[in-house]
Amino acid sequence: MTDRASPQMVATQSGAESLQRLTQFARDMGHITSLSVIAERILSGLSEVVRYQQGSLYLVERERERFRRLVAQGSDHTQSAPPVIPLDHPLVHQLAQHHQILDRSIFADGIHSKALNDALSNMLKDLCSSLAIPLVNRGRLVAFVLLQSEPATNCTDPDSMELLTAMAQSAANALDSILVYEDLHQSQTLMRRTDRLRSLEIIAGGFAHEIRNPLTSIKTFIQLAPERKDDIEFIRDFSRVVLDDVHRIERLIREILDYARYMEPKLTDEDLNDIVSSCLYFIEVKADSLRIKIEKELASELPRAMLDRQQIKQVLLNLLLNAMDAIGERGGTLRVRTNKLMKPEGNAWVQIVIEDTGQGISAANLEHIFDPFFTTKHTSGENEGTGLGLTIAHQIIREHQGEIQVQSTEGVGTTFRINLPSLT
Repeated sequence: MTDRASPQMVATQSGAESLQRLTQFARDMGHITSLSVIAERILSGLSEVVRYQQGSLYLVERERERFRRLVAQGSDHTQSAPPVIPLDHPLVHQLAQHHQILDRSIFADGIHSKALNDALSNMLKDLCSSLAIPLVNRGRLVAFVLLQSEPATNCTDPDSMELLTAMAQSAANALDSILVYEDLHQSQTLMRRTDRLRSLEIIAGGFAHEIRNPLTSIKTFIQLAPERKDDIEFIRDFSRVVLDDVHRIERLIREILDYARYMEPKLTDEDLNDIVSSCLYFIEVKADSLRIKIEKELASELPRAMLDRQQIKQVLLNLLLNAMDAIGERGGTLRVRTNKLMKPEGNAWVQIVIEDTGQGISAANLEHIFDPFFTTKHTSGENEGTGLGLTIAHQIIREHQGEIQVQSTEGVGTTFRINLPSLT
């Protein structure tokens, strides 16, 4: 008795059974939050389709330029398959370039040139595998699964290959989403010594987790939509709506990761209105939950400026989050404006005004708010302050040859004005 069923046995899976298997697999992908657990589910799910009992899942580690074996099943494969495979390995290159499942049993049919068929077959043989399944998301090889069976002469039937492809896409979506979430979590840990952590926790911590499930399910079913594949109107209309939502979520994730990956200051030609809009976009959900109304007034034809985009985001998010803290759960208004200023010497500047209807700052505290480690927040939890946020903001603005000013009245609110030199 072999590890693998005959092609006829595999082919007996009906379309309904395949859809049911795919649906359950996609649901599992959307609900598992552990990287190791989801890797085990992916490996077992793919191996069950072709009745293979031996296999491994390899996950990309780009910083180390390799794929690492994350999970394995079957004692023989665990001992024989390599623990790591470099990015420049020929098999990795083939999977990354063509995104196709490689099956040793079909190379004899001449799907490529004989030389290429022999090379691909030998690559799989060297890795003690019969089948290689790429997991590709947004054109990138996120991971791949190697499966082993004896004998390797039986051909996987087209229906099983189609099901494997669909499941692999769902698995890639889920893995990529979890990796994004783990990147955010690691970034939060590394920045725990500054107020950037507080910003990331509010902006990204819960939000990334909340969008992971719909992102996985939406992308899987919009790409495949097996149960409604013959309903052209449904596919067209539903695809347009859902893909718009997916792209919006992906833009959010990229923006959050850009903010988290702090680098050395780098000045570039920037539109300040665009930076302000991006920051307000981040805090909309949080503001709405606190019954805070955001009023935005961005000047048209605002001059461009040479800025470090991420550092200016850090400043603005710190001020915006402080303003929401000051308003609190009682609700209020947060006003954000941009203006063009003309200095007495005739130079053009750009200005950002952030005004809140919060509790205000006392005159005694106002003169110290930019001092290191000075804070009026002494409660535990997300509102706890390190006393470095405004100090860092002040330093960043000074390094941009700008100025930051504050006015406040207890019981009325606080206004911050940031002035920066423009390019014109």
